[in-house]
Amino acid sequence: MNTSKSLLIQHGRVIDPASGFDKKVDLALVNGAVATIDNVAPEFQPDITLDATGCLVLPGLVDLAVRLREPGYEHARMLDSEMGAAMAGGITSLVCQPDTDPVLDEPGLVEMLRFRAEKLEQARVYPLGALTRNLQGATLTEMVELTQAGCVAFSQAEVALSNTLVLQRALQYASTFGYAVWLRPQDGYLGQGVAASGALATRMGLSGVPVMAETIAMHTIFELMRATGARVHLCRISSAAGVALVREAKAQGLALTCDVSINSLHLTDMDIGYFDSRARLNPPLRQQRDRDALRAGLADGTIDALVSDHTPVDDDAKALPFAQSEPGATGLELLLSLAYKWHLDSGVDLLRALAVVTCGPAAVLGKALGTRLGRTGRLLAGGLGDICIFDPRQGWTVQADALCSQGKHTPFSGYELPGQVRQTLVGGQLGYQKS
Repeated sequence: MNTSKSLLIQHGRVIDPASGFDKKVDLALVNGAVATIDNVAPEFQPDITLDATGCLVLPGLVDLAVRLREPGYEHARMLDSEMGAAMAGGITSLVCQPDTDPVLDEPGLVEMLRFRAEKLEQARVYPLGALTRNLQGATLTEMVELTQAGCVAFSQAEVALSNTLVLQRALQYASTFGYAVWLRPQDGYLGQGVAASGALATRMGLSGVPVMAETIAMHTIFELMRATGARVHLCRISSAAGVALVREAKAQGLALTCDVSINSLHLTDMDIGYFDSRARLNPPLRQQRDRDALRAGLADGTIDALVSDHTPVDDDAKALPFAQSEPGATGLELLLSLAYKWHLDSGVDLLRALAVVTCGPAAVLGKALGTRLGRTGRLLAGGLGDICIFDPRQGWTVQADALCSQGKHTPFSGYELPGQVRQTLVGGQLGYQKS
């Protein structure tokens, strides 16, 4: 990583979605922070000058759903490759899930992960701590100690917490200390299938996951939120009925946020094709009416953030028959292009399409971190020098071998996507530059 003290970005279209700032101006960075936007002094002598002609100069992206596979895959240097993939995707802050091996339920494991990530000097890593010991749904973790070690919130990852009494106690405890709980709404019994319930799953002989697996879990969570006053973030909602319930709960004043994955925003169950295990995902891809509702909910603010749901899966785990294959897909390097594609396909305002991967998720994270977050997801004088330079003119074809991530499997393989990340800066330092 470059260690320059000052940097000038010239001729770019600078956009701060949070404030609506959108103007072709120069931007200067000094000592890791944005010094000036527009009106850069003629005598300013930067160590590095970047020409951003024709490019969008954006806040670094914030991704709320990433699996780094460490602790657990240190021998494969997974942290190095996945952090590199984040940089290539313009992502400067990411939240990592607790379902590692071992699970992030001990302060020492969290501290080790943060130390290793900071040593790489790439994206900022914010770990989620396990809500229950070993994610087994029986005993609550020591949330205070995990928070002191660096956890920003608490989650069960993909493991459903079927014991409602334990969930109630977890929300009570979290509410007492002001912690946020991140939950993927899925009933542990109804959600055991491998594809969305419907005509396609029936025709293919695949076990189905009905929409009510999501909505029943939501009703339970909302009732417990009302009783405990807890703050909850719903991870990767997938259905039209789920969007409607979130909209209603927010209107009632519940302390609720939620996100949707790039997969659910763009794909449907028809993309499973002929048992294509690259489309074996959690949550499963649903019907077009669900995708349309998710797009509308993201556009109108019901859904707060768009996430990559990055889950690197190796070849052996994806080579199995569809129902036995491991769910998940790579997504870090696709996030910004797919947000931009949503803008082009749906006609949603560009600032909104960029907000859901910058200031929107940063606001979710900020509620968990308070003042510790600083000005992540923003681009303003005095703010963090976390910047993504994105060239919307340069399309690219998703090719597995060209991805930086060790996870080469994605249902978007072969897709032509708009725009490429040209440079990524973290703290004013050049962390990625497209060759």
